[in-house]
Amino acid sequence: MIQVSSNLLLMAFVLYLIATIVFAVAITGKRWSNRDAKAHQARYAKIGVGITVIGFLGHLGQFIIRWIVSGRIPTSNMFEFISFLSICIVAAFLLLYYIYKLGVLGAFAMPLAAIMLAYASVFPKEITPLIPPLQSYWLKIHVTTAALGEGILAVGFAAGLMYLIRTIPQIKKSASTFWLEFSISVVLMMVGFIVVSASFSSPSLRTSFEFPVYDENNPAIVKNMQQVEYKLPAIVAPQEYKIIKEGPIKPLFEAPTFMHGKDAARKFNTMIWSVLSGVVFYGLLRLILRKRIAAAIQPALEDIDPELIDEISYRAIAIGYPIFTLGALVFAMIWANEAWGRFWGWDPKETWALIVWLFYSVYLHLRLSKGWIGEKSAWMAVLGFVIILVTLVVVNLVIVGLHSYAGA
Repeated sequence: MIQVSSNLLLMAFVLYLIATIVFAVAITGKRWSNRDAKAHQARYAKIGVGITVIGFLGHLGQFIIRWIVSGRIPTSNMFEFISFLSICIVAAFLLLYYIYKLGVLGAFAMPLAAIMLAYASVFPKEITPLIPPLQSYWLKIHVTTAALGEGILAVGFAAGLMYLIRTIPQIKKSASTFWLEFSISVVLMMVGFIVVSASFSSPSLRTSFEFPVYDENNPAIVKNMQQVEYKLPAIVAPQEYKIIKEGPIKPLFEAPTFMHGKDAARKFNTMIWSVLSGVVFYGLLRLILRKRIAAAIQPALEDIDPELIDEISYRAIAIGYPIFTLGALVFAMIWANEAWGRFWGWDPKETWALIVWLFYSVYLHLRLSKGWIGEKSAWMAVLGFVIILVTLVVVNLVIVGLHSYAGA
């Protein structure tokens, strides 16, 4: 069953990539196609959607099989949650496609889903039992609705990014072109990290450390010695470390003192590799394209109606916002009270979920009351999802809290 689950996941990933290529052909191939541009887009969009549906069903099958095998809903660690988030992104795209019939959206939404799925696969895939506080039906309700809301908001981000690439002048550098490229680079950080993780997958390249854990009540007393293994080359080492197994490089510095926990330094190391690999990957693309990435994409979107893209971005956020509110705040507080005995504890993940919710609340207020449409609205849609990525990656990998069980 586990092997079938793994095969379905691989199938879904491959089909998502193929769908991405087909959607890209839908918007770029019109230049060399003999048929009418709209007919060309419609034809390839239908093919892309068909491939997406097959991949989605395979991905959903993998999710169900893992649920049956583990005896719990598979959303309790980074691999499971981000994989489920990928499912939600695809589901949100299919929903919005059937509402608006804009297949071109798939050229931005499907790469995002594929990147998320590949990023999930970097983390440990072992099925582990839930700790007692997580053994509740509220886990199913809280996590699934939060992920579904984030998935729909992710499609709002994809549409917002499309709008900005379509409308921002690329003739000369400006603040808008800089921040647009920065937004693209944030997504590319995940791609770069995936490539780096695959490159250093050999166990012989791993580094193992031993470090002291001090008593919380008396910091002068060493409670015990712990060991941790890095799968990526160690840029950051645990405090007061001793190398047990040397890797390809020696650590450059120790983790900051405010980072506590056995895996804090390793997670910080993971985040650094995400940023560095993303910067390198972005730089390589710039060298290949010899222009800004947005400038290279813009000509393919010239026939797309920006008002329609703006409407899709807004509609996605309008749908995703209440679902995220229920999952990440309302259901989360009910579960927190049941598991930890309080509705709110200012845990880092709770705090950042509140920040995300407040941001999208401001977005809807400005959109509906102040007339923020078009470029202003698109920028907020993009920034909102960047904040979600910070919550998903940085908070989970670096900051210790009650949600640290979801780390790598």
